[in-house]
Amino acid sequence: VQLQASGGGLVQPGGSLRLSCAVSGSIFSINTMGWYRQAPGKQRELVAAINIGSTPNYADSVKGRFTISRDNAKNTVYLEMNSLKPEDTAVYYCNSLLKRFYTDYTLTYWGQGTLVTVSS
Repeated sequence: VQLQASGGGLVQPGGSLRLSCAVSGSIFSINTMGWYRQAPGKQRELVAAINIGSTPNYADSVKGRFTISRDNAKNTVYLEMNSLKPEDTAVYYCNSLLKRFYTDYTLTYWGQGTLVTVSS
């Protein structure tokens, strides 16, 4: 199973970015998909998650600015980030709780991370 994240970059304060994370491999089903971030010197924190029913959950710091969505046909999760602030600067990681074929358990897999820098 592989998670390939993309879409990071440098953006000015107030700008927007859209992150994508595609899950590939021998996948039977995907439960929750999410985005975490880790800023320099800080612990990794949850940004947003979305369950199999597409119900989202957001960190208070991003509510009203970020939108998480998923395309189940493409096994892809997105994070639309608007009104970006310098404090949003971090490496963003996607993850996915999923079940592989021929198993009876779920595991969490992580992507490689994509850097988002918000600076003027």
